[in-house]
Amino acid sequence: AYRIRGHLVADLDPLGMRDQTPHPELDPRTYGFSEADMDRPIFIDNVLGLQIASMRQIVEIVSRTYCGTFALQYMHISNPEEAAWLKERIEGYGKEIAFTREGRKAILNKMVEAEGFEKFLHVKYMGTKRFGLDGGESLIPAMEQIIKRGGALGVRDIIIGMPHRGRLSVLANVMAKPYRAIFNEFQGGSFKPEDVDGSGDVKYHLGASSDREFDGNTVHLSLTANPSHLEAVNPVVLGKARAKQDQNNDKDRTTVLPILLHGDAAFAGQGVVAECFQLSGIRGHRTGGTMHIVVNNQIGFTTAPHFSRTSPYPTDIALMVEAPIFHVNGDDPEAVVHAAKVATEFRQKFHKDVVLDIFCYRR
Repeated sequence: AYRIRGHLVADLDPLGMRDQTPHPELDPRTYGFSEADMDRPIFIDNVLGLQIASMRQIVEIVSRTYCGTFALQYMHISNPEEAAWLKERIEGYGKEIAFTREGRKAILNKMVEAEGFEKFLHVKYMGTKRFGLDGGESLIPAMEQIIKRGGALGVRDIIIGMPHRGRLSVLANVMAKPYRAIFNEFQGGSFKPEDVDGSGDVKYHLGASSDREFDGNTVHLSLTANPSHLEAVNPVVLGKARAKQDQNNDKDRTTVLPILLHGDAAFAGQGVVAECFQLSGIRGHRTGGTMHIVVNNQIGFTTAPHFSRTSPYPTDIALMVEAPIFHVNGDDPEAVVHAAKVATEFRQKFHKDVVLDIFCYRR
């Protein structure tokens, strides 16, 4: 029951606006267990990494696994190998989210960079449209983790497509675009060479590319230029990734990873998202799995979720391809980074789309 429904009562919303009604299916009393039965040892044959456990211990472990700030929705996956791998990866005794001191420092550094960048822009260029990542800063360490873990698992090229929310932060803190160049654009300068005619585009439409190195693996990052039309960049990114795979003769499709970032309202509302999912497994179009990251700030421009979609989650569109969906609380950067790591491993192993749903807010 926890595997199927645990995510519905998980602690995902940093604002506490989600309906937290307890689910009867997750309550041992529904199945006839009384308080007296809670501490009775039960033989569970190594299911959660334990031979014998009390009902209280079992509930504690599955609650932590499926109802914390990290909640995996995967019981819709019909492939037993994929479902078993995910279960094995996150469920059980000793599988808590644990980072080393260095890992925590790295996450904190990236959070401070992301927040400091937004605060500086707010003070220096007050009132300028910049579509800040305020409230969703944990996206930045998550992107770092995908590049780092992906690089270790054989990724050499990452193609990114994203809307304007958080774009400048990604350019500066992930793509390592010089701050100087970004501030120059804020002051009306142009990114284009002098000999090109025509006027510049708005700063959150520009593409970029760079090389990043982690643990001796160099990964080339390419951020695709995009229009204001949300999600229109998706097929461009997928086509570019596919072309690079064909060019490199990458039959396994493990060296090129497309990452698409989405807003919650656009991900649920734009038809091109469903079209791209539908093409994701077709022989002529597959790219070996796309990493979808939904910056779920629970509002679409000014529209509340219950006025913009019928489904409970914006990510429910991904159920059609049986993609695993990692719901995480954006105020718990460790959970977000852990989810990004597991999602990257899943994509590299099974070559399927994965979705990371970061619940955050717009500050």
